[in-house]
Amino acid sequence: MAIFGYSDIFLFILAIIFLCVWRSKSWRKSSVPTNWPLVGMLPAVLQNCHRIHAYVTELLSECGGTFEFKGPWFCNMDMLITSDPANIHHIFSRNFSNYPKGPEFRKIFEILGDGIFNADFELWELHRRTTLSFMSHVKFYDLLERAVWEKVETGLLPVLEHFLKQGIDADLQDIFQRFTFDSICKLVLDCDPCSLCIDLPYIPCEKAFNEALEALLHRHVLPESIWKLQKWLQIGKEKKLMEAWKAFDEFIYPRITFKDDFSLLTAFRKAYEEMNGSSSDARYFLRDTALSLMLAGRDTTSTCLTWLFWLIAKNPSTKIKIREEIENELPLKDDKKWRFFNVEESRRLVYLHGALCEALRLFPPVALEHKSPVKPDILPSGNYLQLNTKIIVSFYSTGRMERVWGKDCLKFMPERWISPCGGIKHEPSYKFPAFNAGPRTCLGKEMAFIQMKMVAATIVYHYNIELVDDHPVSPRDSVILQAKHGLRVRLSKRNV
Repeated sequence: MAIFGYSDIFLFILAIIFLCVWRSKSWRKSSVPTNWPLVGMLPAVLQNCHRIHAYVTELLSECGGTFEFKGPWFCNMDMLITSDPANIHHIFSRNFSNYPKGPEFRKIFEILGDGIFNADFELWELHRRTTLSFMSHVKFYDLLERAVWEKVETGLLPVLEHFLKQGIDADLQDIFQRFTFDSICKLVLDCDPCSLCIDLPYIPCEKAFNEALEALLHRHVLPESIWKLQKWLQIGKEKKLMEAWKAFDEFIYPRITFKDDFSLLTAFRKAYEEMNGSSSDARYFLRDTALSLMLAGRDTTSTCLTWLFWLIAKNPSTKIKIREEIENELPLKDDKKWRFFNVEESRRLVYLHGALCEALRLFPPVALEHKSPVKPDILPSGNYLQLNTKIIVSFYSTGRMERVWGKDCLKFMPERWISPCGGIKHEPSYKFPAFNAGPRTCLGKEMAFIQMKMVAATIVYHYNIELVDDHPVSPRDSVILQAKHGLRVRLSKRNV
């Protein structure tokens, strides 16, 4: 009979972790974690799991932008963490073919199936080619413009007016999430779920994104054996993820139609049939495609808008400059009466564009990316990578590195993005990876800026936004960098 059972060993390891966390918390001032016997650097992660993005930024700042993390000896958790633009350029562009999404990424993001975020090689080419063709069509921006302004008129403004007249606080993040959810559903599924209305109805699919994204971050930082055990037992974050999966399926599948019209899903169905020679299993592929597009359209855009208004509220002078630009650049009437502007006119809002870029730099909606090389490689930082080495690229940290953005890197400065001649200043994607970098740069970048300008300009022009006192605002521990407790504000009418 064994002297120690598995439960004894497990309790022993837990005791070691507890001791390491306690000693680390009591003695250490450096962000660099101790590599403890048996448990590696896991105690530092557990100690900072409630502020993981901030902790990684502190760690990378102290270590020159790249750090080799050592996990417990009994788990496959060793990884390289980087925010170095040179490494990002190498991984995402120069040696792109050596860093596909791969099986590890697909395992973590299994809920997305064969959508573009999981796709590699021919499947990725199909997604990119089809999306680019659709968005390049002459009808697309008319469709986008109509969808956005209709939702502003029937959803956003009535809801904001309701909160104002009732004299109650509004959660702008919730409002933006509902707005972008309705808008992307209209573009992708040709249906408006009307989640943004005065009643603010609970729609399981719309709220399922938040639960799913938090669980997916935990899959990045927990040993695979742990989250797989949670999945098998249907407990914790994995239970929430499975519930979200069900909500997505129940919402999307009934709305998949096989019409021959100008729509994104029709374009993808035809592309799928051309690749496979039939429409067999197309329904599953369209579900994965729709979910990925809904994730991109709902969460990234709403997250940027949330942080933009938090930053504007913290820096009131930017609000005045945005209003002045609206009045000077948009064809408003002499009485300054508001009117909806078109896609081309939105490009005149250079200062607002800069403000959006600053919000994206400081709070990139997709906070991190997971990569692995299929062949050994050496990064520009000098780090040697073995086959299938786990790499976590922190986009959040890249935007907050003094060596990348200067001593004022933590300041909100829209002027940073305006060139001497008054145009929009370009920064390379490996330095500003808010829309990813290299060949995988987001195809919806232009669409996102147009939509965000329409929403942001409407609100800034019509309302004064004041943050609710004592309401905590901090990044959520999620793959998408939402505000953990929302963004509660008070509205007042602006005197035009």
